[in-house]
Amino acid sequence: MLGIFLDTETNGLNAFKHKAIEIAFKIVDLETEKVLDSYTSIVFQTYQDWQSSNLESLQINGFNWEDVSYGKKPETISEEIQTCFKLNNIKRGDAVFICQNPSFDRAFFSQFVDADLQEKKLWPYHWLDLASMYWASSLIKRKDNPSVAYPWKTGLSKDLIAKAYHLPPENKPHRAMNGVDHLILCYKMVIGFPLSN
Repeated sequence: MLGIFLDTETNGLNAFKHKAIEIAFKIVDLETEKVLDSYTSIVFQTYQDWQSSNLESLQINGFNWEDVSYGKKPETISEEIQTCFKLNNIKRGDAVFICQNPSFDRAFFSQFVDADLQEKKLWPYHWLDLASMYWASSLIKRKDNPSVAYPWKTGLSKDLIAKAYHLPPENKPHRAMNGVDHLILCYKMVIGFPLSN
């Protein structure tokens, strides 16, 4: 089974109004932890789209107009993602997406490859989230050890999950590949890779 660990940076929170400005993912064997492929790109924005940016989002990711004005066009990124998935034989039943916030990332991912094309290609429709994994894992552990904190006490952001495992927070400002690497680190602590050394 493969995990597509994916993160996006955007110029706002509303996928109907805002745009992805960076995307990154790593395709990882979920048994061995071997990274089979990776992809990252900054996304070109028109000045008009950039003008609709949410300033709070930009403060978090640190992107500016100059950064995105040299990005790749969404159509090019779409082709590159499709090529990568084809080379790695990404298909439903053999792979899943894993994100910190899949309802957010999936909406922005669909700006590159729309849902109809994803369905036509039989790409995975399971988008798993780290917070739910952490929630379930914490409650299971608490059955045997009452000193384990309830997940709603520790918090569910990726940085708070990392803190619960004594891991460092994600590097700032946020960048998509930093988010992917931090996600994999947290996943390893919460769930693990069964055949990894």
